[in-house]
Amino acid sequence: MLSAGWPLLRLMTTGVPTADSAAIRLRLRQHARGALLGLALGDALGATVEFMTPREIAATHGCHAQIRGGGWLRLAPGAVTDDTGMALALADAWLLNAHAPAAEDYARAFDAWMRSKPVDIGHTVRRALLRFRQTGQACVPPSDEAGNGATMRCAPLALVLLGAPPDTLATATLAQARVTHHNALTDAATLTVVNMVQAGLHAGGTPAGIRAVMAQAHLLAQRFPLFRFRTRPVMNPSAYIVDSLRVVLQAIDLHDSFEGALIEAVNRGGDADTTGAITGAIMGALLGEAALPERWLKALAPAVRQRCGEAADALVARSPAWRRA
Repeated sequence: MLSAGWPLLRLMTTGVPTADSAAIRLRLRQHARGALLGLALGDALGATVEFMTPREIAATHGCHAQIRGGGWLRLAPGAVTDDTGMALALADAWLLNAHAPAAEDYARAFDAWMRSKPVDIGHTVRRALLRFRQTGQACVPPSDEAGNGATMRCAPLALVLLGAPPDTLATATLAQARVTHHNALTDAATLTVVNMVQAGLHAGGTPAGIRAVMAQAHLLAQRFPLFRFRTRPVMNPSAYIVDSLRVVLQAIDLHDSFEGALIEAVNRGGDADTTGAITGAIMGALLGEAALPERWLKALAPAVRQRCGEAADALVARSPAWRRA
């Protein structure tokens, strides 16, 4: 089990503007919006090919690069799944509370989302939230089940706690994760994704920012060799967090562009909405809203686009980094 003292690399801030407060806040806002909109775009793009193999994707779509809906959930074009739904629920846990949320606040927010009858919900998440309803306990027991459901939704924490002490960030990250998932590999992956998103937010698409993002990935691989990603490409990943995150890290390692990384991730098939969502959050934070393909943004459901943008604005405006700008 990881403690709240999971080591964080000191973020490189070379390239952060030294202009006035308004300019710094504008940059933070653009990259925060990139993170949440990027998550939704990856979710919507990947949902079409979720549970397909790379060979099936190629036979059906060639290179899958358009947000078109469909898939096993028969989604409308631009619709999203539980990845975006739970991320927005996590955002609500902060935005609907004047205080910093406790584990019970996260559990209530996720439970409210489940009560809204979402189009999709993972078995681990459903089981944990039913347990919360019955017992009031907001932390599931440690488990050998290392799923990706806690990691797919974690990006809002990176925004609202940008500039917070590392222990504060780690404690909040693990509290939300363990409402549904309690496993050392899931803990490590979720902390790493939060740190990668924050590295992107701090330094943007500068060389220093790219190095800071990838430094977090290498730190994870050093501590947990199962996550080594400079190996043979992972195809048809399951919901096992090691498979999912190795796809994400390989896609980001191979591509400098938001579009290239997302297309790489989702065309690996398997749990493609989740690998797409995590890749989109990291690359969107790194490159900012302006780097998101306009054709994909136009294809995203308008209500989802609006909610993600508004949530990103509100979350980063509550962050310590924003207040210090």
